[in-house]
Amino acid sequence: MTDTVTTINPANEQTLNTYNLLSLQQAQSEVDQCHQAFLKWRTTSHEQRAKLLNQLAQVIESNQQELAQLMTDEMGKLYQQGLQEVELCAAICRYTAEQGPKVLADESRDMQDGHAIISYQPIGVILGIQPWNFPLYQVIRYACANIMAGNTTVLKHAGNVFGMAEKIEQLFTKAGFDDYCFKNLLIDGKTASKLIEHSAIRGVTFTGSDETGKKVAELAGKQVKKTVLELGSNDAYVVLDDADLNTAITACTQGRLINNGQTCVAAKRFIVVDALYDDFKALIKEQFEQVVLGDPNDEKTTLGPMARKDLRDKLHQQVTESVNAGASIITGGKVAEHTGFYYTPTLLENIKPGMPAYDDELFGPVASLIRAKDNAEAMQIANDSRYGLGGGIFSKDEQAAIELAKRHFDTGMVNINGYGLAEPNLPFGGVKDSGYGREHGGFGLREFVNIKTIMVND
Repeated sequence: MTDTVTTINPANEQTLNTYNLLSLQQAQSEVDQCHQAFLKWRTTSHEQRAKLLNQLAQVIESNQQELAQLMTDEMGKLYQQGLQEVELCAAICRYTAEQGPKVLADESRDMQDGHAIISYQPIGVILGIQPWNFPLYQVIRYACANIMAGNTTVLKHAGNVFGMAEKIEQLFTKAGFDDYCFKNLLIDGKTASKLIEHSAIRGVTFTGSDETGKKVAELAGKQVKKTVLELGSNDAYVVLDDADLNTAITACTQGRLINNGQTCVAAKRFIVVDALYDDFKALIKEQFEQVVLGDPNDEKTTLGPMARKDLRDKLHQQVTESVNAGASIITGGKVAEHTGFYYTPTLLENIKPGMPAYDDELFGPVASLIRAKDNAEAMQIANDSRYGLGGGIFSKDEQAAIELAKRHFDTGMVNINGYGLAEPNLPFGGVKDSGYGREHGGFGLREFVNIKTIMVND
């Protein structure tokens, strides 16, 4: 009997589609085809690759409504936020097309008795193992950079967004890319793990949990293959004693609840100095209680469902364990009482080390409110995490906040007096258990290339 995956609409719990999974042998054969495509693709010029990426941007934009609706149907994203994700992906394509020829151009350097050329050459097929929470963006960001670099790519997407996985391959085809330049594989995690051993797979990029990411890195390491890992986080947003409260409240609310709370770089811990704590608590509670839970297609809705029932149940378990260990619920803390995988927007306080709400990533609309006696303790608490993806600082002294961000915040990215997601021209990635490697900003273009030195004796 063929193994299958069924997708379910998280807003109404109705079945969307059923997909047949490839066997390991079928998947390996597809990788072989991608390697053959690589042998041709690596000979194309930077300018030709850039031209196709610009065409991909146009194709993505021309399918904007369909792509956004697919996100809403498969993982519950608010439709309007889906439109924004599509716009970001088109921008990534164009930025990569613009910067690629510059970043990947040969460099000349002097050497004793001659000169040298440094060349950035593609290495082969890159396997992307990607999550469901930004089902178009997560794929575009790694695939475009690697295809621009002259590699070919294969995708193992999350099972609950297989419709998007198939759609993305169609987008590449419509844009004019060769077959197998980008290839979607409908496979499970076990098969993806086995594919890492395939000789044609030369690198692996993974976004997901730190637990799974460490296993991926171990498997790749045994094969001496490079990885790029983006493993989520427990981002701290620090409200210092001179912060503008309204700015902090607006950014923290948006940063925690965007994408239905299912964002790696979400504002997950609100660390507030004692002098502002009570006012912040009252204002953020008011904001969370004004959230409109409902149909993600409705423009009035501000919080949609979580992507799957098991994810919602895990989140509620983390909240329950934290409360049993001494945390207090300010608001929320319940599974919503209607059809769909909804969870009420939740604020917890009296958070201590050892609780899931302090130590772990809560991937949903739940925030941990933590009191700090002063600015110094607030920064110490912010860094008291095994994660280090993003974070935020609120202060009217912008230069002092920049210095704190630069020298003391142990993360890959920091927002000051605001909240933002990815930007095409800025590097994206983290440190500690949040992973390593960078995407965007031109940095991803060189993650999976052979930096080749050619020494010429004159």
